[in-house]
Amino acid sequence: MNNDLHFQLGYPDQSLSDFVYCFSSLQNFSNQEQAVIIPNGKIDLIFSKIGEADFQIALLGLETKPKHVDAEVNSFFSVSFHPLAIEYLFHFPIAELLDTGKILPSGFWNINSNDLNNFEGFCKKITAKIHSILPEKIDERKRKLFQLIFSSNGEISISVLAQEIFWSQRQINRYFKQQFGLSLKSYCKILRFQASLRDIKNGELYPKLNFTDQSHFIKEIKQFAGVSPKELHKNKNDRFLQFLVYKEE
Repeated sequence: MNNDLHFQLGYPDQSLSDFVYCFSSLQNFSNQEQAVIIPNGKIDLIFSKIGEADFQIALLGLETKPKHVDAEVNSFFSVSFHPLAIEYLFHFPIAELLDTGKILPSGFWNINSNDLNNFEGFCKKITAKIHSILPEKIDERKRKLFQLIFSSNGEISISVLAQEIFWSQRQINRYFKQQFGLSLKSYCKILRFQASLRDIKNGELYPKLNFTDQSHFIKEIKQFAGVSPKELHKNKNDRFLQFLVYKEE
């Protein structure tokens, strides 16, 4: 029996791109020792199997620090959402879930343990469910807000955002605090960290984005990954799960 870690990745169609970042699956996860999840600016809905029978659904809030995972879970499928999805698909704020999560009721979105036997089928079922609950209208200021933040890898000032979307700086910060539990500035730092991962994986251990200097770069990487850029690049035992995404691209 093959016990190697098996990863699958899928992306949504364009109609869901404002809300969904990707779908993913990890099999034989319980064989992965010292696994670490690092912040990526996304909200994850996790459907997991623990042992042979237990099935669990969890919603994870935004992460601001590395999380060491006890690999009791045998396999899981997940949907990674952009923050805009919280208001329009889940309809409740996740400020209290910062760096943590909560268990959702069994049968949430009609997904059951059998759906974790086929990744393609899971993606189709989840996609259909999301399409069925998509709102007719969304606040275009918020859509543009996230489009600007993502396209700049977080390197855009709140004053520029306020001018571009005709929403005051105070309102933008209040929105982030109330919905997600952190400031816009803190969220943008996570996106800048995330945008640096591809370069670090390729051995480019110096800042390409708007860090003050090398020392600032190292400090911020340590804040979110728990290790230096050099150690992150080594990725000993493939423990930093975020790098799995780059293996698939």
